[in-house]
Amino acid sequence: MNRVPVASSSLASVAYCSDLRILEVEFRSHTLYTYFDVPAEIHRELMAAHSKGAFFNANVRNCFRYQEITPSSSIPATSS
Repeated sequence: MNRVPVASSSLASVAYCSDLRILEVEFRSHTLYTYFDVPAEIHRELMAAHSKGAFFNANVRNCFRYQEITPSSSIPATSS
């Protein structure tokens, strides 16, 4: 997954894997989170939003299971 820089005061970059439905968000603070089972439409709307931070807060934060990614961690395998 390649992260794309975004114009936002709170988000630094965003990546999305449609096959796994994983959204990766890097904040300006350099913290990185992976959100699971995110529909492609949410990613498209996030990338098109005038305020990406506001869209994220309303439609992603606390809406999907997530994991903070640290340099020593990796994305866990998903199970059915």
